[in-house]
Amino acid sequence: MKSSLTVALCTFLWSLVATPVSIGLSRMFRLLDIPGGRKTHEDITPRGAGIVLWMGFLLWSLVVGGRGLTAPYVATGATGVFLVGYMDDMHPLPPLLRLALHLAAAFWVTLPLPVAPTERVLLGLWIAGLTNAFNLIDGMDGLSLSLSLVTILVACAFSGPLTWLPFAGLVAGVLVWNFPHARTFLGDGGSTLLGFLCSSQLAWDLYSVPQRTGLWIFAGILVLVGGVPVLDTCVAMGRRILLGRSPFSPDRGHAHHRLLDRGVSKGTTLALLSAGHLGLVSLGFFLAWP
Repeated sequence: MKSSLTVALCTFLWSLVATPVSIGLSRMFRLLDIPGGRKTHEDITPRGAGIVLWMGFLLWSLVVGGRGLTAPYVATGATGVFLVGYMDDMHPLPPLLRLALHLAAAFWVTLPLPVAPTERVLLGLWIAGLTNAFNLIDGMDGLSLSLSLVTILVACAFSGPLTWLPFAGLVAGVLVWNFPHARTFLGDGGSTLLGFLCSSQLAWDLYSVPQRTGLWIFAGILVLVGGVPVLDTCVAMGRRILLGRSPFSPDRGHAHHRLLDRGVSKGTTLALLSAGHLGLVSLGFFLAWP
């Protein structure tokens, strides 16, 4: 535990120091988020925080986390997901191409898991889904980072600190620069990276659960562990389909948009969604653990 806390402190300091450097580089190379449309921010904001998370995770994987089987697969998949998102930040890619690459990364990270083919398919689809769900819900300062931090802390409590606390340090260091007033954004590269890292490491924690519960109960547990991003995405896509629109079409129907449009403050919105996410993820882990 002591060594995990030391590494978490190092990753926190990395994010805290590297994020302002990424802000300057994003301004230099014009990687900026322009206000307007569905966006809730009013200022032109750099989108460089994702690269801080990616580089910090790679450094941790190479220096500390590479002794086990998990890190090489997760780090490789995370690199693919981040680079696809980073390219999309600069020049939008076709949605189906992004989804195909996310699926490839998701199934890659499940390869070493000793699971049945149906369970592997379920885990791969869930990882790719949560990767995109974190991106879709990243529409308010601090939201994706706070939800991922909640997931990390619950997973740490149930499955141990070794792989989770260093990740918590990375996220917390960036969160300082992203809330209450965002001086940098994650961009698609950062938000999809968060979803991929959370879901792929959760898959390694939970892959043996179907042996006790069966496949359908396991699927329900995965939905709960996916928490607010998964439920919000499912509701948003279902609403769009009922309205005769593409399920991938953007709108202001996400939970945080609805709360903000009703006059709820950013801080209260973040607290409500984080509390709901805490309840869902905790319930999922409680049902999964023997």
